[in-house]
Amino acid sequence: MNEKKNELQMSEAFLTSIFLAVSGGFQDAYTYNTREEVFSNAQTGNVVLMSQNFMVGRWMDGLRYLFPLLAFAFGVFFAERIQGRFKYAKRLHWRQGILLLEIVILFAVGFIPQEYNMAATVLVSFACAMQVQTFRKVNGYSYASTMCIGNLRSGTAAFSMYLRDKRPEQLRQSLYYFGIILFFAIGAGIGGNLSMRYGIHMIWVSVGCLLVSFFMMFSERVK
Repeated sequence: MNEKKNELQMSEAFLTSIFLAVSGGFQDAYTYNTREEVFSNAQTGNVVLMSQNFMVGRWMDGLRYLFPLLAFAFGVFFAERIQGRFKYAKRLHWRQGILLLEIVILFAVGFIPQEYNMAATVLVSFACAMQVQTFRKVNGYSYASTMCIGNLRSGTAAFSMYLRDKRPEQLRQSLYYFGIILFFAIGAGIGGNLSMRYGIHMIWVSVGCLLVSFFMMFSERVK
């Protein structure tokens, strides 16, 4: 009975989340450095740059940031619809189905020439949104695998509570969040450097990270 209580789905395991976070950081650095400085994950940055360009009448520049923003919203909507329809599918877990679709999309992005950067950033933003909507817990705690602000808030709050209450689970919770931020940063650093040196095909490194998570999820439960 206690054994079952301590088990969780592999999609929520910290090890799975590491590869998702590395991939998430990689994607943001990739689109920023190879696709005209547009973020795929950090939609707050896109809103700022979109508004700034629209305010001074640079409409086409503003659209470069608006379309990924809309694609992100649609990606969340799409993933939620998939969950509702295939939540109890037995042949392939619905989260693996979403992850497989994300892998296919990002693999295709690696072939899109820079003349079509807007299409590439729209696709990456859509794929990223599906990931952030689909994978929302690490070891039972809510988190985001493709951005840092929420994780930083939650991790800092948990650490503050630990200093006050001295409960080990609060420290453990904060370390999960800070760990995810660390691996996101590692992914972003690797993604930025590889993208600047070798160009648009480097998104395939992100695909490799997602493939690891995909195959790990065939193990349904982890203690």
